[in-house]
Amino acid sequence: MPAKASSFKLAAFFHNLGELPIRRPNRAPPAAVKDGPRTNDEIRNAQIQLIDAEGTNRGVVETVVAIKMAAEAGMDLVEISPNNSPPVCKIMDYGKYKYSAQKKAAEARKKQKVVEIKEIKLRPMIDDHDYDVKMRAMQRFFEEGDKVKITLRYRGREMAHQEIGTKLLDKVKSDVAAFAKVEQDARFEGRQVVMVLAPR
Repeated sequence: MPAKASSFKLAAFFHNLGELPIRRPNRAPPAAVKDGPRTNDEIRNAQIQLIDAEGTNRGVVETVVAIKMAAEAGMDLVEISPNNSPPVCKIMDYGKYKYSAQKKAAEARKKQKVVEIKEIKLRPMIDDHDYDVKMRAMQRFFEEGDKVKITLRYRGREMAHQEIGTKLLDKVKSDVAAFAKVEQDARFEGRQVVMVLAPR
């Protein structure tokens, strides 16, 4: 009877195919990566190069002493140059420092201009009034710092008179020469000619 019981216990470890089940590896979640410099107790070095709240270099100081000094001043010890030996740390208000860094990053993002490519479609036999309207729109795009892709489409028999389209594109180039330059010269793409202009 005991032999039967032990074989039953063993059988419980095998699944239907008669093999031992595969154990899932015990994976711990990855340690959270800290955003920004190390502060206070996160600084593991025994000694640091200390700069106090007034910006005075205090030389090499024990980390424990520096953290105590920061706490007494109601501030934080922040690692500003981790690659130095010993690392350089400064006593400062970390909350204010983080806030000002975020503000600077937001300002920099605001100042960045995303250059768009606007498209202007032309026909070889375009009317003078339509041409003027398109040119005004093009000038506005260049003033906003955007590039302009000019698409000149030929229909039916117009393909036999490509010189008309070439003359029109030359006229566009000369009309915008003061505030734009040719980035990609005119080239055929099927039944249309594409040219890209960029602001000067």
